Amino acid sequence: RLTMKVELCFFSQIKIHPGHGKRYSRADGKSYYFLSRKAESLFLQRKNPRKIAWTVYYRRKMKKGIETEVTKRRARKVVKLQRAIGDMSKEDMMKKRNEKSDFRKVQREQAVRAAKDAAKANKAKAKSNAKKGNKAVKQPQVKVPKNQGRGKR
Repeated sequence: RLTMKVELCFFSQIKIHPGHGKRYSRADGKSYYFLSRKAESLFLQRKNPRKIAWTVYYRRKMKKGIETEVTKRRARKVVKLQRAIGDMSKEDMMKKRNEKSDFRKVQREQAVRAAKDAAKANKAKAKSNAKKGNKAVKQPQVKVPKNQGRGKR
């Protein structure tokens, strides 16, 4: 099977079969293939092929000859995933979600009350230790001027 060398017109982007068209070579060494004298003339007049109605560039720009059988893409349904957060598992999260807000409020108040009671107990314990004379002796800190104490740099 023999294949033909098919070129594209530089101006119009139309196929040029062997034995047709014209090659134009500039002084800088760049060469262009044109389908016809009309395409070459418009190129030499520096016309924009996107504004010339019969060129492929124009037809692409104005969306001519394209089948309008474009189907809308269906958006995928978003699947919600529940993952464990930190040390809380998915089951714990679902349990918390299903609890009533009043129940959570009562739980929070109990936790706060328990924390306060523990703090009171610690304070009372510290006071009793202070009365007994089991004071922890603090070492006095020696103040060092800011510009000293850094050593060699």
